Amino acid sequence: MEATSKKEWFKDWFNSPYYHLLYKNRDENEAENFIDRLLEELNPQSHSTILDLACGKGRYSRYLAKKGYCVTGLDIAEESIRFAQQFENEHLTFFQHDMRLPYRINYFDYIFNFFTSFGYFETEKDHLKTVVNIAKGLRPEGKFVLDFFNSNKVIRNLRHEEEKLVGAVNFRIQRSVDAQGYILKNIQFEDKGEHFDFTERVRAFTLEDFEKMFTKAGLKIAKTFGCHELSPFDEANSDRLILVGCKSGC
Repeated sequence: MEATSKKEWFKDWFNSPYYHLLYKNRDENEAENFIDRLLEELNPQSHSTILDLACGKGRYSRYLAKKGYCVTGLDIAEESIRFAQQFENEHLTFFQHDMRLPYRINYFDYIFNFFTSFGYFETEKDHLKTVVNIAKGLRPEGKFVLDFFNSNKVIRNLRHEEEKLVGAVNFRIQRSVDAQGYILKNIQFEDKGEHFDFTERVRAFTLEDFEKMFTKAGLKIAKTFGCHELSPFDEANSDRLILVGCKSGC
């Protein structure tokens, strides 16, 4: 079983139960601590509207809503959104949506894109279109937070092969960088007599790349951080590239 096309690999993989199996042991406490630090940095008003873009099953949308914010979660994966919708309430809603398409205009105080949920598309046009839609979705004083990996460090320390046994499934993982500047993560495994083959493909954007995209979309980068503890960004050593962007007038 393979993804239907290289362009849309994420539609099949993110809807697969094996995606959630492979990544089930992600450190949720660390992620929530990151969000807490981020909220301390941003200091949102109690009534702020927040968009969790590429929200997956909505774990962090729910965490934000529990803090009293009005939260909308969007994701392209129908199965994930269907799961998340069981937790909806007056402060929390979920919708299946492709981030390349506009959603709401001048509506959100904050738009968050967490944990490298960007860079999946085939063309630079689609990536820019997404940032433009984000800018349009923000209120004039709104802020956009993009949490991406530090592609320079990832490429320099790329682990080319590994195996990971999760339950009864042995995932065989190979990593590489292609000529178009995408970091590839090929994932193969067998289960119940069937062979599976998925490839994650994420554009290795740098800070300079994002500066150009943000400028074209009418955003400016106000702050950069290099880890989930919000230390300063260092191109050589930081694990993450976390950007806080705002509209040009802010």
